[in-house]
Amino acid sequence: MSETTIHPEVLWAQRSSETDAAKNFVYLTITAPDVAKEDLKLDIQPTKLVFTGKSKTKKATYHVELELFGEIDPAESKTSHTDKNVELVLRKKELKQEFWPRLLKEKGKVHFLRTDFDKWVDEDEQEDNPDDEDFMSKMGGMGGASGPPGANGFEGIDFSKLGAGPGGDMPTDMPEDSDDDDEDDDNMPALEGADEEKTAKAPAATGTSSKIEEVE
Repeated sequence: MSETTIHPEVLWAQRSSETDAAKNFVYLTITAPDVAKEDLKLDIQPTKLVFTGKSKTKKATYHVELELFGEIDPAESKTSHTDKNVELVLRKKELKQEFWPRLLKEKGKVHFLRTDFDKWVDEDEQEDNPDDEDFMSKMGGMGGASGPPGANGFEGIDFSKLGAGPGGDMPTDMPEDSDDDDEDDDNMPALEGADEEKTAKAPAATGTSSKIEEVE
């Protein structure tokens, strides 16, 4: 019986800063259960991310390629692998207060991409989120994208608190993914890359890639 190739679900959130590089990043969760670290490959490039993971128990290969809206710094990005997913913190290269309007370079609906409600905060509320301070204080112990296999980069960090406001309120300042003419979706984010009124171009890719074949 041949293995099937499927797109894993990808959740994303972000933070931005024009003065602090450590607070200027994209957070990704790639859902790929039952993929052993020796059966996954992760290629992080300045403007592109490629993930492939084989699950022997599910007889499936997870594969996704993401052309990013903006440029990142692979050397300063962080990764962690669990039996359920791969988590990444991708350091944005350009220090800028404004959020990326979307994750991907190209517009268009992408069925496997979702906004991560648990980790998203409004752009103008980033400095007032106490859980971010706890998160950033532990970033120094996270495994780097080019670090040795076996490093558990996210140990001890409660990611479920990253985007939770007072009373667990949902975020309201979402990426510009939604169709403004759809009144039913006024307060909810749509799938990543839906038609927008604003346009943005990704900067040209520079630098070298950082490849990972084993991530924990």
